[in-house]
Amino acid sequence: MKYFLDSAKIDEIDYAYKNYGIDGVTTNPKHVMLSGKPLSYFINHIIEWVKENNIEGYETFPISVEIDPFLDKADDMYEAAKVISARCSNFVIKIPCTEQGIIAARRLELEGIRTNMTLVFSPSQAIMPAKIGCKFVSPFIGWKENSGEDTIEYLEKIKVIYDNYDYKTEIIVAALRNGKQIADAAALGCDIVTCGLAVYKASFEHPFTTYGAGIFQDAWKNTKKD
Repeated sequence: MKYFLDSAKIDEIDYAYKNYGIDGVTTNPKHVMLSGKPLSYFINHIIEWVKENNIEGYETFPISVEIDPFLDKADDMYEAAKVISARCSNFVIKIPCTEQGIIAARRLELEGIRTNMTLVFSPSQAIMPAKIGCKFVSPFIGWKENSGEDTIEYLEKIKVIYDNYDYKTEIIVAALRNGKQIADAAALGCDIVTCGLAVYKASFEHPFTTYGAGIFQDAWKNTKKD
């Protein structure tokens, strides 16, 4: 399973790539806002970062960039996506899972511009993105669980559907909030998880690991020396 970082902060991306070997990046307008920089800043600097690390191309290191969320017509989405995708060969364009979004994504994929169908919240929504050949589909987890919904069955159905028809679209389990959700996505055989740096850091830790390390440190300290 691949690990993508959900962030628009260049320093976080650089840290996670160099220390964890992350496989890609996903961004959205909220991440850009939280970075404190405009979208143009992120785009310019991530292009430089990609070149510095010699990882050009979406096949090597995909970076999902979202179009203006106020665009709700397929033609407008299509035109905005073309402008962004032309900036960098790593860019995969995030398109919302609506009828107009599907129309735009299909046109883009037919022209070789790769897309990530985002804001997917049901198995039925996940079918058409795969049928039209989107590079990625992004079913969201965190918000559904916050509303008390079961996400295991939801992800499992998407995975079964994709396996049934041998769809090539990769499943990015998005908006994860904790290590259990990462493990659940892996157990179901999903292709990718994406979450923030703090979620990854927390998933690497366990209280008993800290507890055990303390016991071993105490034993080491009190063992007779040669």
